[in-house]
Amino acid sequence: MTLPLIGITSIRKEGEPGQTHWYSTPFSYIHAVQRAGGMPVLIPPVYPAEKLPALLQRLDGVLLIGGGDIDPNLYGGEPHPRVYDIQAERDSLEITLVHLALETSTPLLGICRGAQVMNVALGGTLYSDIADQKPGALKHDYYPDFPRNTLAHAVEIEAQSRLAQMLGGTHFEVNSLHHQGISKVAPSLRVTAHAPDGLVEAVEVEGHPFAIGVQWHPEWLQEHAPQRALFSAFIRAASQRK
Repeated sequence: MTLPLIGITSIRKEGEPGQTHWYSTPFSYIHAVQRAGGMPVLIPPVYPAEKLPALLQRLDGVLLIGGGDIDPNLYGGEPHPRVYDIQAERDSLEITLVHLALETSTPLLGICRGAQVMNVALGGTLYSDIADQKPGALKHDYYPDFPRNTLAHAVEIEAQSRLAQMLGGTHFEVNSLHHQGISKVAPSLRVTAHAPDGLVEAVEVEGHPFAIGVQWHPEWLQEHAPQRALFSAFIRAASQRK
């Protein structure tokens, strides 16, 4: 049986001057894809947009991982001192991947920043900093001083959504490792989950084989069967791509 190839985005890391620089992806994403039956393939943010259609032809699915912030200029956002680690080449790559995945019906899973990239790519906006810009917001930035699998708050999932079907329910406790989040939702996205403070926690593209973004980090919650089920559904969709 041929394992579906899953392209996983990566982050530029810079060493000290004169030392090694590298592109990296946390083990947690790679292991979650492997456990669900996929073959991880890392995508460094070095490809110009015109090269990416050829890459998508070879991949069966795309996973957009978490990490630093999207440039606020890309969504008309307000500058904020907590915005960090903007990487223009990564923004460009991931936004292009979203458009290509939708155009080619390639299964797409966005996690944390990945869900935010989906929203920005399709015309939505973000809170540059939730705590400062969303009145009544819960604490969502349970990092770096908490275990990454800390269950921070509940999410309520729309009962008739594909996400609820995949996870097998509508109420789950999740982790929360972000200071930004979706504000104005892109027109082509359907909101399928919220946090108790109303913050968008999941979106999906209707009519697509699999295009889902979640704001929490299921790759760090693999001890919970519903979070494993999300990756299993993603890999299943990738294995069925024609």
